Amino acid sequence: MIKVTVPATSANVGAGFDSLGLAVSMHNVFTFEESDRIQIASSDGTHIPTGSNNLVFRSARAVYDQLGIPLKGLRITQRNDIPMARGLGSSSACIVAGILGANALLGDKLTSRQMLTLATAIEGHPDNVAPAMLGGFVTSVYDEGQVYSVKKCIDTELAFAAFIPDFRLLTSKARAALPAMVSHKDAVYNLSRAALATAAFCDGDYSLLGVATKDSLHQQYRLPLIEGGYEVFELAQDMGALAVYISGAGPTIMAVIHRDDTEFFDRVAAALPQNEKLRHFTVHRLLADNVGAAVEVQ
Repeated sequence: MIKVTVPATSANVGAGFDSLGLAVSMHNVFTFEESDRIQIASSDGTHIPTGSNNLVFRSARAVYDQLGIPLKGLRITQRNDIPMARGLGSSSACIVAGILGANALLGDKLTSRQMLTLATAIEGHPDNVAPAMLGGFVTSVYDEGQVYSVKKCIDTELAFAAFIPDFRLLTSKARAALPAMVSHKDAVYNLSRAALATAAFCDGDYSLLGVATKDSLHQQYRLPLIEGGYEVFELAQDMGALAVYISGAGPTIMAVIHRDDTEFFDRVAAALPQNEKLRHFTVHRLLADNVGAAVEVQ
């Protein structure tokens, strides 16, 4: 049996639309066994597809197809700690798990680069799948069918506050809210800040993150889809967060804080119930996952 553990991810990190992402300490766990039919089950009661349309199975099948190996079925179990459609990379976790699990069953025939490229082809962009697979803070480019990524381990002095609401926001809806064209000014605004965010993580100058995570390409269009989103930004900033941004397509909003600022969560937990627009949010303290997806043979 193959066991695959995949972390949650927070994509874009503000200005790095479809290119920046980081992994955090929330995980889905999958097991894979060979079978002559499709057997898929959730170990935690989460409703998931149990047929050939299951994303984990479809991703595993892509490995078999790439290698030209017939696939009749697999026995797959999923434990889904990453909430679905919340901007924390639940789909990417399934894609990465399916690819890594199938590759392990077949004797590790694909390289890490090949698996990351396949995952990106399925997902459409690398901002979630790259940190899910590699861990840490990852800058990625998808160019002519190939993925080029650079990983930087995230300093242990940082922690993350994930403000997760009790409603979903489908990525398709969040993308539909974006304009078809952007101005040269907005493009430069984001390009400079995405570069600054990468430099800040690499250099360890986290005082820059408040500026580096500002964005003109997507957050202003997506925030109206997140009830209470503006108020979460304001609350986290008032409580001393280093940076605040929409995680992926949302609706989760992520704040970056100093790890030793334990009072941040006490203050936030006390403030959320006091505002009617914030009562459907819960805040989760997360740390960086610098390991990424892990495969075990059991």
